[in-house]
Formats: sequence, structure tokens, C-alpha cells
Amino acid sequence: MKKLIALLCIIVTTGCAELQQVIESLPQETGTLGISNIDIGNGLRQALDKGIDKQVTKLTQKDGFFRNQLVKIVLPEELQKVDKTLRKVGLGKLADEGLKVLNRAAEDAVKQATPIFVNAVQQITFNDAKQILLGTNDSATQYLKKATSTALYGKFSPVIEKSLSKVGADQVWSNIINKYNSIPLTNNVNPNLTDYVTGEALSGVYKMIAIEEGEIRTKLSSRTTDLLRKVFALQDR
Repeated sequence: MKKLIALLCIIVTTGCAELQQVIESLPQETGTLGISNIDIGNGLRQALDKGIDKQVTKLTQKDGFFRNQLVKIVLPEELQKVDKTLRKVGLGKLADEGLKVLNRAAEDAVKQATPIFVNAVQQITFNDAKQILLGTNDSATQYLKKATSTALYGKFSPVIEKSLSKVGADQVWSNIINKYNSIPLTNNVNPNLTDYVTGEALSGVYKMIAIEEGEIRTKLSSRTTDLLRKVFALQDR
């Protein structure tokens, strides 16, 4: 989200009280500072639109989750013992396949995120933008999380359920769990994989956005447009 949080980096080196004074002093029309409240709001919306599109696209690609160690979905806690036990008895390939289908389901689901994110971005007001600017290092991510998590869960869950069935995850996991349950001295397990993968997919989306946000806050090279350079000029004063 390379332009996403450039507008937010001001927080890193400027005290909130000082920044508040700067923000409040900005004119509604472009003035001597060369930037207006309207510019800030529009710039933030533009940056979010482009950044979200980049991150969502990255996660929807094949292995967008599975090959990304930052967001790769691993087994829920109650099934981690299943994975370890299967590998100990020579069934590592089966365990790997079980992990892959969980991540494929997440990749399918994230394709549903873009319209919801776009709608949330369109709803941003200048007051929202100001609160993000004056917030913490992940204020933009938290704004999006608050504005979109419920809607995204509703979209993700049925897609993941369908995807798990489509790629044969139900058969794969039935085989895995049956194999595990047949091992002596083990307790039967039967987790709700759809709910688990949905939650992990959501966490992965927000994690990637937060990572981009953090980079933009600390890398000056991310001032890639005139608008972003103007906003950062406030920080440099």
C-alpha cells in the first residue's frame, strides 16, 4: 500500500499537539501552505484505493497466502498435534496437502474484499482523515478493520466454505482427521475449519496492509506524488 500511509507518516516525527495545530490551521481552499483539507481527504482516499488494490491482488494470486510466511495459514492450535503426529508416522505429504487447501480457500475469499474496501474508503470524511493522521502507526489499518471486518467476514465465510469443498478439502481433512484419530492414545478432534480459515484470512489482509503502512511511515522514498510531498512538507517544518 505504497501510497496508503504516506499521509500518515507525519505522526512519526511530529508531536500530536504540534500536528493538531498544523492540521487545524490548514485552509479549506489551497493557500500559502499549498495544501487544503480537501486535498488531505482526497489524497488519503486515493492512496487507500491504490494501496488496497495492490495488497488484495497480491493475496488473491496462487500461493498469495501459502508462500507468504507472514500470512500463511497454519493449523489451528487444536490440530497442530495432528500435523506433528502425521509427520512422525511418515504422513508429511498428507499434512502438507491439508495446509495447502486451507490457504487456497483464503486466496479465493480475498477476491471478495475489494468492493468492500472501496466502499469504506469512499466513506472517509476529512474528520476521519484527520483522526488517522493524528493516530498511531497503524491508524489507517485500524480504520479499515473497524469499517470492513464485519462485512468481510460475511463475504469470506461462504466463499471459504465453498472453496474448501471445491478443492476437496473436506475429503482431505476427513482423511487427515481419520488417520489421526486412528492412531492409538490420541483424542478425537473436529474443529470448525471454515470459521478458522475465515478469521485467518481476515488477519492476513489487515497484516499486509499494516506492513505497508509501517513502511510508508519510515521510508522517505514513498513520497511518490506531488500531493504526498506536500503533506510530508508539513512534517518537515
